[in-house]
Amino acid sequence: MTKLFITKADGERELFERSKLDSSLQRAGAAKDARERIIEHVVREVRDGSSTEEIYRHAFDMLRHQNVPAVAARYSIKRALFALGPSGFPFEQFFAEVLKAHGWRTWTGVALNGRCAPHEVDVLAEKDGKRIGVEAKFHNDPGGRTDIKDALYVHARYEDLAKSPEAHSRVDEGWLVTNTRFTRNAIRYAQCSDLKLIGWDYPHEKGLLSMIEEAKVHPLTCLTTLSEGEKRRLMDNKIVLCKDVKNGHLLEEFGIRPSHIPAVLDEARNLCTADMSDVPTSVLTHGNSTLK
Repeated sequence: MTKLFITKADGERELFERSKLDSSLQRAGAAKDARERIIEHVVREVRDGSSTEEIYRHAFDMLRHQNVPAVAARYSIKRALFALGPSGFPFEQFFAEVLKAHGWRTWTGVALNGRCAPHEVDVLAEKDGKRIGVEAKFHNDPGGRTDIKDALYVHARYEDLAKSPEAHSRVDEGWLVTNTRFTRNAIRYAQCSDLKLIGWDYPHEKGLLSMIEEAKVHPLTCLTTLSEGEKRRLMDNKIVLCKDVKNGHLLEEFGIRPSHIPAVLDEARNLCTADMSDVPTSVLTHGNSTLK
């Protein structure tokens, strides 16, 4: 195969690698034969300069149209996080739920007093006698990067809170969390100052995606059976997890069509509770006529 370069969300070009696409499909729960079929289709369609978004869209459409919505939804986690916007508040709520699933007690939007100034902390969390404050930096743009300005600001804020004269306002650590990536300077500064960073895939194998997958906590916006308006109504009422979509009466109360509710509940149940590591290949058999 001729070497092809693809364009990432931030404009950077990189070599297209089948193994990366295979890994992302495998994490979503797609079986081996299905992954091979999807990769072969993408290889036929990809052109030099194609965007990562185009590649994602080809693979997602194939998954979604083959009656495996839970696999399609898992594959779309990164996009689902962007759909929590445009404000950052649902992302703060979602990350609090991720921490909760990892055994932390959490609170959002907490007012604390530092040694020199008052601060509002996006997420406050406690576990095993340790207290952390989290600054959640949400980006609507996939190419958005959290830079050194944010790292400097967060480090200064939590240094102030660590020295608070009020015991209930003190924190042991400050974390900077984002749904995208960090600039090199932000990482360099954080490593030097012992500021903990959590990005989409940073640190390697311990980033936000890994935390979500380990905890099996998925954002409401992963659900493909809900319209954008329906998702927004639920999020406006502080429902940000797909596992919270389990009550038909609640869905009807928020304007979901009664005839549509069983499909929503079924997808939520499959996505949030099922082990998709062994999806039958028969349900992913590809037919070109299904692609848009």
